Amino acid sequence: MEFKKFTTEDAVRLSEYFRRCNFHISDYSAAFKVIWQDYYTEYFAEVEGCLVFQEYYQGRTYFHYPLSLGDDDAEDRALDAIEEYCRNNNIRLHYTTVPREKLYKFADRYGAELRINNKRRWRDYLYNAQDFVEYAGKKYSGQRNHVNKFKKLYPQFEYCTLTQADRPEIEEFLKEFARRQIAKGTVIAREELATVFKLTGLLDVLGQRAGGIRVDGKLISYSVGEVCGDQLIIHVEKALTQYEGIYATTAQQFAIHNVTPEVKYINREDDSGDAGLRKSKLQYNPVALVDKFNCYPHRAIDNVAHLPSVRCERIEIREIADMYSNAFYRLEFDEERNKYWGYNWREHCNEEPTPEYFMRGIREDFSSKEEIPLGIYFQGVLAGEVVLHNFGFRNDCEIGVRLLPEYEGMGLAKEALLGLMRYAFFELDIETVLAKCYKQNVRSRNTLLSAGMKQTGEDDTFFYFKKTAAM
Repeated sequence: MEFKKFTTEDAVRLSEYFRRCNFHISDYSAAFKVIWQDYYTEYFAEVEGCLVFQEYYQGRTYFHYPLSLGDDDAEDRALDAIEEYCRNNNIRLHYTTVPREKLYKFADRYGAELRINNKRRWRDYLYNAQDFVEYAGKKYSGQRNHVNKFKKLYPQFEYCTLTQADRPEIEEFLKEFARRQIAKGTVIAREELATVFKLTGLLDVLGQRAGGIRVDGKLISYSVGEVCGDQLIIHVEKALTQYEGIYATTAQQFAIHNVTPEVKYINREDDSGDAGLRKSKLQYNPVALVDKFNCYPHRAIDNVAHLPSVRCERIEIREIADMYSNAFYRLEFDEERNKYWGYNWREHCNEEPTPEYFMRGIREDFSSKEEIPLGIYFQGVLAGEVVLHNFGFRNDCEIGVRLLPEYEGMGLAKEALLGLMRYAFFELDIETVLAKCYKQNVRSRNTLLSAGMKQTGEDDTFFYFKKTAAM
């Protein structure tokens, strides 16, 4: 899976994914992805018939739920691909803006090890579309009063459809809007206003619906929306508040001219935790506050605070002590033995290696929860290393073992594999232990098979194995 920077051209080419999305979440819309690109750096990949977004925000990597064209099986395969991508690139798997209706998939995959949060300030406000068209009933009496007052004060008003050709007029309005808001003491987020200017230059390209109200030929309000599934997402709604009732009137007029029989809901996005905005959005009587879940699968290694100690028939598996740093150095430095280990420290070492360098490395690997590195002790002396690493997100991990030359041929590697797999199954609740070995490494293949691992496949380079507690 290869991720590329998301562009306006991509949004146009992939527009069918957005048009058919029924998540009721504004983040899964073409305009949202394009205009917030400078603040939430978006990358995308197409895999298994799905559109997958990778987002970088405040130094962290997030993935969005795969957008399909209605194929649940394709979504499952795309989730598999995301997990594999994270494992191969040592990325912590973290999903953001997951819709409630898809949470069951994550519960099935990750079970009790799934960490979830759902921040109130990011929830979208969803309304019945016809409520905005009609403003009917007692609950909309306030909005009707605002509209009636506006119509009485400005009977000559007109609603106008806007396009990119109207950009100069729209930008003049936005500049006045910004000046007046700042003059009143209202803090306007610079990035939010910048996104409005950006979207104004892309109205036609992104297929946006735009409109506003003119009084005496002057544009005094401006709205932009996008239809995704059965909802109309309102990306922009700005107005000059010296015209009393302008916001309620703009919201209704935009709905009247853009709600079709296919549009059942209006999504007015989130309130970003702004108290005034929250009060205003609630006054329009939403039918739902749409949840956006952050989901963070917790791996088995994340629960390990200290390196374990495992006793076997002849050996003990435990932390590699400083007193054995020279023996461990010899194990790491043996090029002939480590050509099949799968990691070549020479590619990453910028200094003359010392025993302390290698000891520091394995401690950092455990501290960063990349692996559980343990020594194999035979008759009280370090004989080799056995490692659990590459922890997956569905209770799985890989295992590897290597010995100093003088301890080979004694069955110690098999005993270490069996002992550490027993710990993985019954202490870490691992469900599947995986392994691989180079095809040229006949000794390793025989050892894995003798430890009860089943060969599951091969490619040009490796044989692949697995074992479960039941095998």
